[in-house]
Amino acid sequence: MKFINLFFISIFFLFLVATSIGLLFPSTVVVSRVVDISAPKDSIYALTKDIIGWKKWIDGLNDTTVTLTTPLKANLGSTTVTITQLNNENRVVNSVWETKNNGTQESTMEIFQQKGQNTAAVHWQFIQQIGWYPWERFASMMSDKIMGTMMEKNLNNLKTQAEAQ
Repeated sequence: MKFINLFFISIFFLFLVATSIGLLFPSTVVVSRVVDISAPKDSIYALTKDIIGWKKWIDGLNDTTVTLTTPLKANLGSTTVTITQLNNENRVVNSVWETKNNGTQESTMEIFQQKGQNTAAVHWQFIQQIGWYPWERFASMMSDKIMGTMMEKNLNNLKTQAEAQ
């Protein structure tokens, strides 16, 4: 009986320590990447303003598990992507990526180009709110490695597509 009590008390204190350490991590994770593209701002925006354009440069969107509901909404397996706001003047695209287990990430793509310049900078970021659970906080340490690599690859695909037009 003593061993069982010791076991449960040990588990409880380990959970408390892990939770305390996890609370030191930030509750918001931002993963951000930028690429310079030698193309006009408008031609880049044509590839980023709807999911039909995304199919040309985001890996996996031509998969059979992807269902395009509207040009602004698609189901990617267990994730629903919705473009929530388009700013045609500033060339900004905001979207929400929501998984079936209620994980939500907000994404923003912005295109910057100085007047008279032929090169534009495309900034893409994902913002995710992390809960207080220790496993969520510790898993958030991997977000940059996992998502950042995917974002870099897709931004390079966008660069290739935009510069080829």
